[in-house]
Amino acid sequence: MSEDQVALEIYDTTLRDGAQAEDVSFSVDDKVRIAKKLDDLGIHYIEGGWPGANPREIEFFQAVKTVPLHQAKIVAFGSTRKANHSVETDQNLQALLEADTKIITLFGKSWPLHVTDALGTSLDINLRIIGDSIAFLRSQGKRVFYDAEHFFDGYKANPDYALETLKWASEGGAERIILCDTNGGTMPWEVQSIWEKVRQVCDVPLGIHAHNDAEMAVANTLVAVQMGARQVQGTINGIGERCGNVNLCSVLANLELKMNRRILGEGRLGQLRNVSNFVSEIANHLPNKRQPYVGDSAFAHKGGVHIHAVQKNPVTYEHIQPELVGNRQRMLVSDHTGRSGVVGKIEAFGVNLAKDHPRLQELLAKLKELERDGYQFEGAEGSFELMVRKALGSHRPSFELLGFRVIVEKRHAQETPITEATIMVKVGDVVEHTAAVGAGPVNALDNALRKALESFYPQLKEVKLHDYKVRVLAGNQGTGSKVRVLIESGDHKEKWGTVGVSENIMEASWQALADSIEYKLLEGE
Repeated sequence: MSEDQVALEIYDTTLRDGAQAEDVSFSVDDKVRIAKKLDDLGIHYIEGGWPGANPREIEFFQAVKTVPLHQAKIVAFGSTRKANHSVETDQNLQALLEADTKIITLFGKSWPLHVTDALGTSLDINLRIIGDSIAFLRSQGKRVFYDAEHFFDGYKANPDYALETLKWASEGGAERIILCDTNGGTMPWEVQSIWEKVRQVCDVPLGIHAHNDAEMAVANTLVAVQMGARQVQGTINGIGERCGNVNLCSVLANLELKMNRRILGEGRLGQLRNVSNFVSEIANHLPNKRQPYVGDSAFAHKGGVHIHAVQKNPVTYEHIQPELVGNRQRMLVSDHTGRSGVVGKIEAFGVNLAKDHPRLQELLAKLKELERDGYQFEGAEGSFELMVRKALGSHRPSFELLGFRVIVEKRHAQETPITEATIMVKVGDVVEHTAAVGAGPVNALDNALRKALESFYPQLKEVKLHDYKVRVLAGNQGTGSKVRVLIESGDHKEKWGTVGVSENIMEASWQALADSIEYKLLEGE
């Protein structure tokens, strides 16, 4: 079997390396849920964590044993023994055994700088540490993958020693040897030349573990695959230490769609966007809309020339079909949009409108006028759809604002302000007058509006406000400058954006909030 036909293993370390990212903290339940998603996607190995690092890691390895995984194998991760410990007494190795996984990934030092400065031991002792740690775990019936930490930096500093560490790992019984670009600063051409040297002297199947500090992780990983790598390690969305690990979302799409490597199984690549968003949600991160393949902007078109061409043939400005990775084509609406773009967007709402319809030119003019005033519809498609439906006479407001008042009171310097909103709305012939408190003026107004409307429209209980952004449009008026408020809301099915613009931040917020509610209520039309 030639190298390009050898089965490629995908090893996910989101639950361990990804959890080391800034602003990420997974609970045990979070990790179990992510593991299930990764298994459904078709990932082969899931690194669950470092047993013994904290009680939560131990609890995960216990909990995941009760989870029926269809394909993925759970892997425990840890370091080789300490220099002053025997393999039988080393607590780290014992914790790895207690995790009770069939596979263990050990990492060890490849770079003399780390051996002397981090471990504080000699180069010879480090070799023995690598060899006997792996051999001990093998003697306990475990399969062992060996992560050669800082291998590329180590090779550039002392190639003979770096290769010697791999020899000891191989003789110890490592089943896979993973070459790690731990500092993330290696260039693709360096990966290629070093890989060529390694595979001449190492018979154990090799893998790649790349970090992204020089924005080269995906490139380095794909080069390694071209050079015959058997295993690819990475994280969903590229989360990880510092600038992150290699992004498996990009790697998987590139491998299957650009390099013709069928890895995940029939149709599973179509789950990629869903898995990406799921991990972002669990990590409490806003999804990166500009992320290749799976981001909201990956197949979004704004320029009139682009939109016109894509409507004729998507291949003109799309390198793949969005559906292959579970994404979709989007036409952004802005003052760059031409007649074709607006018609295409309107048709996506389920509204048929001929290009010569007299209202179309009015809509185009209104759109450009509003954007000149500071509105931005490319991130507020909910507000745009409402504007279109109102202009065409196909929508009537679900409620009428009669007035609102927001009071912010701070009684003492050290006291948290108290915010209360009072609102009066009319639904049909019924006037509803309610009040609510909140964490701030906008939150209080949102709470009051919902309180007033939920008895008429119970489906509003499903709506959550996901994001709230304020931008000052021109600072030359100081605190009296016009502001734009963008709100992202969602329910259990979708998310939508709405916009408001005013010199008064509460008025701008009200516009966006009201549109958010009205958009949700379009379901009943």
